[in-house]
Amino acid sequence: MIKDGAQVIDVRSPEEFKIGHFESSVNIPLNTIENNINKIKSFNKDIVVVCASGMRSGKAKEILNSKGITSVNGGSWSNLKK
Repeated sequence: MIKDGAQVIDVRSPEEFKIGHFESSVNIPLNTIENNINKIKSFNKDIVVVCASGMRSGKAKEILNSKGITSVNGGSWSNLKK
């Protein structure tokens, strides 16, 4: 999906994001996902959500899909580098 232009959203905290993140990802912490639905829709792309382990990104995926946004749980952001 990423190779096809999907947007990667990292749902970790800004502090975690600063320590390291996937190159083209956008940081939208899980606790702000619902407040950013219009911004995420404006990307007009499929979404891959990531975090540290896959737990938070799984919750974010459920929220996004319930709002009509096609998304998948990418698990840990560090796996995207492999």
